[in-house]
Amino acid sequence: RRVHGYTTIPYNDRIPRPLNPKVRPAYQGRNPISDIWAQQAVKTCHEYLLRGYQDSLDFEAASKMHLASSFAGIGFGNACVHLCHGLSYAISGQVRSFVAQGYPKDHPLVPHGLAVVITAPAVFEATAASSPERHLHMAQCLGADITNAKREDAGLILSDKLRSIMKDLNVQNGIQELGFSQSDIEPLTTATVPQERVLALAPISKQKEQIASIFERSLTVY
Repeated sequence: RRVHGYTTIPYNDRIPRPLNPKVRPAYQGRNPISDIWAQQAVKTCHEYLLRGYQDSLDFEAASKMHLASSFAGIGFGNACVHLCHGLSYAISGQVRSFVAQGYPKDHPLVPHGLAVVITAPAVFEATAASSPERHLHMAQCLGADITNAKREDAGLILSDKLRSIMKDLNVQNGIQELGFSQSDIEPLTTATVPQERVLALAPISKQKEQIASIFERSLTVY
């Protein structure tokens, strides 16, 4: 969510623009205020997320992650999110048998956070060309060394950093491990296309072919 809010379209590029402020949507695209909160949230996650995961009694890490969550909420509360969220609804809605560890086993369930992050590497590889500097900056906030990094490598650098973090957190290796296969790409894509509330803020084409490609590249992550 934090990286999402920083890489949406700019608020002044959002269309349509209703003349009456009362009918403007709450989600406006990235802006100078949301940028501040997003950056601070990502930096805090870099410092404390793995610590909190590795030690549930690390109360400093837990406290800082609660704070990061609040930062993120303020940041994307008006900037919005984009593709990962749009794709996540289809993943959670079409799950057949997967149950995440630690959750009740009486029904299939892909938790929201897992459904969002599982496509993140493929999404940010796809969106990087829209704002290479922002994608590189997010990679840097997550701890990547971007010294001498090329703009054209921004997507790969950010995606590789996300993969590294996901692996450290034992995140499943793609939607294949959530029970999906190549034959599910079409229904997942079809279910994603109507999610205009969040897809409208994505900085790339939202055509079915683009969405299908992201799902396909998310079958495995590592």
